[in-house]
Amino acid sequence: MGIGDMTLDDASLTTLARRMLGDYDRAEPGTAFAEGLRLTPPEGWRVQAAVAALREARGERVVGYKIGCIDLGNRQRMGLDHPACGRIWSSELHETGTLLPRAKYANPAMEAEFAITLAGDFPSGEAVKDAGISLIEAIYPVIEIHKLVLHGDAPHGAQLLANNAINAGVVRGAAVAPPQIGQPTDLKLIFDGETVDEWDGLRWPADMLQGIDWLADQLAAQGLSLKQGDLILTGAFGPPLPIGPEGRVDVTSSAYGDVSATFA
Repeated sequence: MGIGDMTLDDASLTTLARRMLGDYDRAEPGTAFAEGLRLTPPEGWRVQAAVAALREARGERVVGYKIGCIDLGNRQRMGLDHPACGRIWSSELHETGTLLPRAKYANPAMEAEFAITLAGDFPSGEAVKDAGISLIEAIYPVIEIHKLVLHGDAPHGAQLLANNAINAGVVRGAAVAPPQIGQPTDLKLIFDGETVDEWDGLRWPADMLQGIDWLADQLAAQGLSLKQGDLILTGAFGPPLPIGPEGRVDVTSSAYGDVSATFA
């Protein structure tokens, strides 16, 4: 496979997807990009789907999706005119209090977010902030884990999409029933007892569900849809922050509870 600008026909797509999955498994993501591979965002979507097909073929299961690049500034830095999304895999969904081996992750980074689960199938084109809010079963505090590796010159949007929006796992807290509309909360990201990022005055659902209808439409364009029970990470309010050599990560919300994980 040539490196640089390449024609992504079916054969080269399959070859690239196999290489990227092998790199991911070895905690060395994106070596083709390190060698100069350049893709367009539409090609990035195709690569993500091809890698996902390989993971499903070996028995892994999609349990939901993450939304990223909700902020306009982040999208512009990535060279995207839309948010990003990636798949959440059953093998990478953890519950609060889990112990995770740091060596499994290339340049691991953390984000504090909220997630929701769906009580029913969510059709594309239906705005969840309006008619679809009744489909939300529960809300959770979560830690999103990233393999924060992006190679080459910016912008990195196509590489981000190809690499499953750099998601490498989710740690989920306890489920909480959806609150009253307008309920405020805070959100804190804590590493080894030190608050490293925090947000105040977040309100349900306006600050948590900005990208759900976009996600439903994007999945529909790929022949997919949101299903009952899907876990959806609704988007971070700040950038991913690197995790030290080892330590404990906590995410706390006065309204929706806490979640923790220890990297060792």
